[in-house]
Amino acid sequence: MFSRGICRTIPSSRRFSTSVPRHADFTHAVIGAGAVGLAIARNLQSRDGANTVLIEKHRHVGTETSSRNSEVIHAGLYYGADSMKTKLCLRGKELMYELCAKNYIPHRNCGKWIVAQDAEQMEALESVHKFAQSIGVPTSFISSEDAKRDEPDVRAEAGVLNSPSTGIVDSHGLMHYLLGDFEDKGGITALQSPVTRVTPIDSGNGGWEITTTSEGEETTITAETLINSAGLSAIAISNMILPEERHRKAYYAKGSYFSYALSSPKPSVLVYPAPIAGHGGLGTHLTLDMAGRVRFGPDVEWVDDPSDLSVSTKNLDAAIEDILAYLPTVQRDAIGLDYAGIRPKLGRLGAVGSGKGFQDFWIKKEEGFKGFINLLGIESPGLTSCLAIAEEVEGLLYR
Repeated sequence: MFSRGICRTIPSSRRFSTSVPRHADFTHAVIGAGAVGLAIARNLQSRDGANTVLIEKHRHVGTETSSRNSEVIHAGLYYGADSMKTKLCLRGKELMYELCAKNYIPHRNCGKWIVAQDAEQMEALESVHKFAQSIGVPTSFISSEDAKRDEPDVRAEAGVLNSPSTGIVDSHGLMHYLLGDFEDKGGITALQSPVTRVTPIDSGNGGWEITTTSEGEETTITAETLINSAGLSAIAISNMILPEERHRKAYYAKGSYFSYALSSPKPSVLVYPAPIAGHGGLGTHLTLDMAGRVRFGPDVEWVDDPSDLSVSTKNLDAAIEDILAYLPTVQRDAIGLDYAGIRPKLGRLGAVGSGKGFQDFWIKKEEGFKGFINLLGIESPGLTSCLAIAEEVEGLLYR
């Protein structure tokens, strides 16, 4: 038996046959210890009689998408009224601010400006404002006089839409809290334990066998329920379980971030260009970290290798031109390479595609398998939504 707390691997003493176990070793097994997996494991371990294991292939939790992003608490402005992303972002934002305030997790409700430089961009802002009103998210237009007074370095020739419920969070501080709370409740964390095989016992009716391999040694445990929250590896895990006709192809969008070496200009709010359809995402935006450091990005570069975290200069010149449009006093030569993250993109089931275009979160009970919740394509606003996603998973298992 192994002790509570962080363990390097699942101990080799836990080996079991392929017959249906009378009692599984764990009530829940959660694969993937990013922000979403941590939040799910924490919620499940809070249930009476729970015994949850959180399985992570890396040496530390949260080393992939969860720690390589903008750390923005999103308002929920861009995902469509009926989408899972909007529903969970709105609920997750509420839960995030509440959790952070209660537990002294570093965060700041700094707000965001979406800026327009011409009539086409202003029309896009009007659309965002109308949508925000329809889903109950506060937004308001700021006069050019007030904008110039409050943020003199920001150019907005046509208008500014203010999103006061947008903020930032220390993602590492958040994950540290979630991990500690999970383990304080008796949960087990198994690090350096890449999953190499998943076997449903009687289609999940008899539980699940999860095999990990570390340093050439295989270890198998059993669990009553299985949650696939493996982020960049989630489609690979899903394809271990589902029949071939339900397999998916993984797509990876690398985003490079750019640093700013000077202390000025430094707005006090996040600044996003107006979202123009067909122009590729939300543009090069300005975000702040909890130390007040300015960073720009991310851009988008499609890659085949999810471990390729090299920062690319491919889009740097174009990014600088985007930045100068709304921050004209920025010093071009002070903008440099910072870090990169990979976003898991979800292709359409049964279709040949690129992963481009809007794809909603896939958070489902998979038909034909008992006790299995599959989470695919958990990209932005996954960090904002993590606590709400945990509620959703618990509801799918027990409602």
